[in-house]
Amino acid sequence: MIYLFVALALISCGKSAEKYDVVVIGGGASGVAAGIQAARSGAKTLIVEENLWLGGMLTSAGVSATDGCYKLRGGIWDEFRTALEKHYGGAGALMTGWVSYIQFEPSVGDSIFKAMCAAEKNLTIRYSARLTQAERSGEEWHLTITEPDPSVTSSESSFVSASLKAKVLIDGTELGDVAKMLNVPYNIGMDARADTGEDIAPEQANDIVQDLTYVAILKDYGRDVTIPRPEGYDSTKFFNCCTNPLNVNPKKEYSLWDKNKMSTYGKLPNGKYMINWPLAGNDYYVNLIDLDSTGRARAIEKAKNQTLSFVYFMQTSLGLNTLGLADDEYPTADKLPFIPYHRESRRIDGLVRFNLNDLSAPYDQPHPLYRTAIAVGDYPIDHHHNHYNGELPLPDLHFRPVPSYGLPMGVMIPKTTKNLIVAEKSISVTNLVNGSTRLQPVVLELGQAAGALAALAVKSHKDVSEVPVRAVQNEILEAGAYLLPYLDRTNTDPHFKAMQRIGATGILAEEEITATGRIKLGLTQTPQCPEPLSPSA
Repeated sequence: MIYLFVALALISCGKSAEKYDVVVIGGGASGVAAGIQAARSGAKTLIVEENLWLGGMLTSAGVSATDGCYKLRGGIWDEFRTALEKHYGGAGALMTGWVSYIQFEPSVGDSIFKAMCAAEKNLTIRYSARLTQAERSGEEWHLTITEPDPSVTSSESSFVSASLKAKVLIDGTELGDVAKMLNVPYNIGMDARADTGEDIAPEQANDIVQDLTYVAILKDYGRDVTIPRPEGYDSTKFFNCCTNPLNVNPKKEYSLWDKNKMSTYGKLPNGKYMINWPLAGNDYYVNLIDLDSTGRARAIEKAKNQTLSFVYFMQTSLGLNTLGLADDEYPTADKLPFIPYHRESRRIDGLVRFNLNDLSAPYDQPHPLYRTAIAVGDYPIDHHHNHYNGELPLPDLHFRPVPSYGLPMGVMIPKTTKNLIVAEKSISVTNLVNGSTRLQPVVLELGQAAGALAALAVKSHKDVSEVPVRAVQNEILEAGAYLLPYLDRTNTDPHFKAMQRIGATGILAEEEITATGRIKLGLTQTPQCPEPLSPSA
């Protein structure tokens, strides 16, 4: 994250450390959900967020068109959707573009998350703050953050350090930076087939990650608002973005739409447009995950330039010159979002590692991970690699279908570090599975489960790895969220909780209904008793 300080003053206040039960680093999609749930469960909770907004990829990164879990609306994910529907006047009002059933202005999403947080008396949020040091001493985390000095009211920005103590720490950062700080083992890039047992994984591991995107939110001004020509602008990069007179050599591997279809892909309410276009658009390839702050900043500037160049191409070559960067979304100098949309992160070495086989055939695996499910997903494996220009061959991972699935709790718990929970996109899954678990509803659900787990660990005076899965699952069900993706019993059904609990015992197996009929995912041979399970069971 880039910080431009006119004056930087790191002042030691000499105060005793503030004590919390749970501290969440990162107010992104999983971080804000974790903070809300932990507070609701009775834990004194703090969210430390680097920017001014809450919601991460949904808001701060501008990806305000959600993917997946349309019929699996439960918990905080459901609360957020319901608030959007209330704000805009119904579910139909969110169907403004064609990429998603749920589209909204990022600033509205931020205001909804802030209102949800404000309703929780046990929850505090520190904005424009970041973690600078973390170490474990005894049964507590000792943390140091830097944040704006409240005593300075001039235009110059001064920062102070603050000391915190917490019983449980949650990494809700976009790239797993807390896990890195604490030396938690992790993976980046594609896994080798022999390591994961996934038949479509590459033969050799590599460090190739998905393209990131610096999203732009445009609005129609009704007049020419063409931006200055970006530095190093090359129009040829964008010829294949849609059907147009410049596209004389279209790529055969994908179909193209016209410029109007392309621009309305992410049309938002109130005449705004989310530009998150993967086909010769503003996706950008760079692996910045392990770079230092300077290296990340340089990479992000290049991604921004890619986006501004694409906007300029749309305005000058496609005749869409009345569409310009919205001036009523982001309070940033360049009107772009606070952060890029990261599709990949570090992936920790957790108590369990959820792979494509676990997802696709849960009842056929040696370890019944579905019994420890704490979140659901249903989106295909979707990887963005259009802008990778290296020599290594990549598997075709464009919307590879998978059945709906339950995600096990052990993916959030590192093997080596006490009372640390890792959420967002840094959970213990394979590179292939990340193509589905990275989506917004799943990440919100993971965050809610992380908050429930953290609060239970505090109450029971246990490490998070010692908290029974059944206890966490009960908290999730009481919050109206799903454990397993049963569509025939919604969370408003009086039998919902019972069916979810029975499914988690292994007695009841699910079936996926497709256009060609039912696909049996499996049946248990012997009914299993619903005894408490460890996360790795």
